[in-house]
Amino acid sequence: MSTFRDASDYRTRLRSGCSCGSHASQADHDAAPASGDDRITRVVQNAVLRAMFPQDEARRNFLKTVGASTALAALSSIFPLATVTEAFAQAGKPEKQALKVGFIPITCATPIIMADPMGFYKKQGLDVTVDKAAGWAVIRDKTLNKEYDAAHMLSPMPLAISLGIGSNPVPYTIPAIENINGQAITLAMKHKDKRDPKSWKGMKFAVPFDYSMHNYLLRYYLAENGIDPDVDVQIRAVPPPEMVANLRAENIDGFLAPDPVNQRAVYDGVGFIHILSKELWDGHPCCAFAASREFVTQSPNTYASLLRAIIEATAFASKAENRKQIAEAIAPANYLNQPVTVIEQVLTGTYADGLGGVKRAADRIDFDPFPWESFAVWILTQMKRWGQLKTDIDYQAVAKQVFLATDATKLMKEAGLTPPTTTTKTFSVMGKVFDASKPDDYIKSFAIKRT
Repeated sequence: MSTFRDASDYRTRLRSGCSCGSHASQADHDAAPASGDDRITRVVQNAVLRAMFPQDEARRNFLKTVGASTALAALSSIFPLATVTEAFAQAGKPEKQALKVGFIPITCATPIIMADPMGFYKKQGLDVTVDKAAGWAVIRDKTLNKEYDAAHMLSPMPLAISLGIGSNPVPYTIPAIENINGQAITLAMKHKDKRDPKSWKGMKFAVPFDYSMHNYLLRYYLAENGIDPDVDVQIRAVPPPEMVANLRAENIDGFLAPDPVNQRAVYDGVGFIHILSKELWDGHPCCAFAASREFVTQSPNTYASLLRAIIEATAFASKAENRKQIAEAIAPANYLNQPVTVIEQVLTGTYADGLGGVKRAADRIDFDPFPWESFAVWILTQMKRWGQLKTDIDYQAVAKQVFLATDATKLMKEAGLTPPTTTTKTFSVMGKVFDASKPDDYIKSFAIKRT
C-alpha cells in the first residue's frame, strides 16, 4: 500500500481512485449499486482481488487487460466466491438492529446526521434513531446511562470519560473522527476594531464544553499571544445552540465554537468571524463517533455495521460536489434547524465574514474518519497542561485504547478508501511542531500552563 507525503496528500487520495480497480474513479465505484447483498458481494470480491494482487497498480492493470467481469468469472471458477459471500453476510448480521444515537445540532455531526435521511444506516440493515440533545453533558450522561447505543461526541470526551476526568471512569472509544477543522473564533460586532488578541484582557468567552478541542485551541491561541486563559479572561461552557443568543445579549464577548454557530452569528448580524480554527491547526480533529468499550465488544457485528455506515457517510461528505445536497438533508428542524444558506456557507467554504467580505476556504470543514493516535496524545497534553489531568499516564497506551485506528483501517478498506499505513503523524499547531513521542517535553515547552 502506498504511503502519504502529508495529511493533504492523504485527503486528496481519499477522494480519488477506485479500490476494486473496476471503475474509472471512486465516484463511479460509489455510484454503482451497493446495497444489501450487492454491497457484501463487492466487499468479498474486492478482498479476493486484493489478496491475489496486493499491489494496486498490478490489480488495476490486470482488470484493465481482461475486464472486471471476465476476471471475476475466472476467480469464481477457482474460488468459492458465492459460498464465502453467504458466510460473510451471515457472520456480519447485527445482533441489534434498532439503535439510538445522540447528537448535538452542529455541522460537525454531519456524517452521523446525514446517514439517517440519506440511507446509510438502512444500507447496513440498521434502524437508527438519531436523537438531538441539548448539550454535551446530556450526551455524556445519556451514553453512560446506556440511553444511547453510541453518540456524537467532542473528540476529547471519550479520553476524559475513560480516565475518569469529570465523571466516573468508563472505558470509551473513538472508532472514527467525524470532522476536521470546522470551528472558528467569533467576536461580537462591537469588537470589530479589536482584532489583536493581546488586547482581549477582561473579555468573556464561551466554548461548548470543558473537554473540547474548542477549549484547548482557544486556550492555546490566547496563551501564544501572552493572555493567561485562567487569569486574564473568563472562559465558560455554553451549549452551542445557546451561543448566538448569549452573544446577542452581551453575556459574552465572543466564542470559539463549532459551525454553524459562527456563521449563524454572521447571518443574524450579531458577530463576525475573527479567525478559522484551520488557521491555527489545519486538519485538527473536532468531533467524533463514540461508543463504549462494552458496546464494541458485546455487539461486534452491530458495532461494525454502525461504524461502516459512519465511515461511508464520512467518505461521501468528504467530496465537495456532495456538500449542497448534504446541506439540504441536514438543515431541517429535526436535525440542525438552520437556514440552508447558513449550512451551505459552512460546507462549501464560500462564506460571509460578518465584516462585509466574502471569503473562500474549501476546507473550512472537512471529513476524514481516521482516528490518528497522535491526535489523542496532543489532546492529553492539553488536559495535563491546563490541570484537568492531574496524574502521570502512558500517553501512547491511552491513545491506542481509545482511538481505534485499527478498526477504522479495516472498515475504510471495505468502504473502498485507502487508510494511512501508520497510526501516528507529526503536525504543527500555530507553527509549533508536535512530536507525539515526546509529550512531556511538549508540555514543558510552554510558558503559560497550570502543571
